[in-house]
Amino acid sequence: MSELRFTEDHEWLRTEADGSVTVGITAFAQNALGDVVFVQLPELQSYDKGAEAATVESVKAASGVYMPLDGEVLEVNPALDSSPELVNEDPLGEGWFFRFQPTDAQAVANLLDQDAYDRLIKANAEA
Repeated sequence: MSELRFTEDHEWLRTEADGSVTVGITAFAQNALGDVVFVQLPELQSYDKGAEAATVESVKAASGVYMPLDGEVLEVNPALDSSPELVNEDPLGEGWFFRFQPTDAQAVANLLDQDAYDRLIKANAEA
């Protein structure tokens, strides 16, 4: 497993051996949402960075999951259709949302690393 990268929108990214990138929401995000009851996964198509690719609904609220980089969605996690609670139970594992092929594979390295993401969470908590 490669090193995780993060967005300011609380998505995590993991580059796979084939160069595709798996995306999910962070433990911080799923905790803030509460019990996830529904996930609308993206279509298998190209998205621009920042476009809403998926939606996650919880008992508290609905929230968008944004495309972290330009790219084409290759696969979605079918387990979330029948078991959206996987997002709460294993957000960095079985609760992943989709895999995509980034237009610029090197752009993943420009996203937040674990330390930078932890600082972001701390800064948000103090604000």
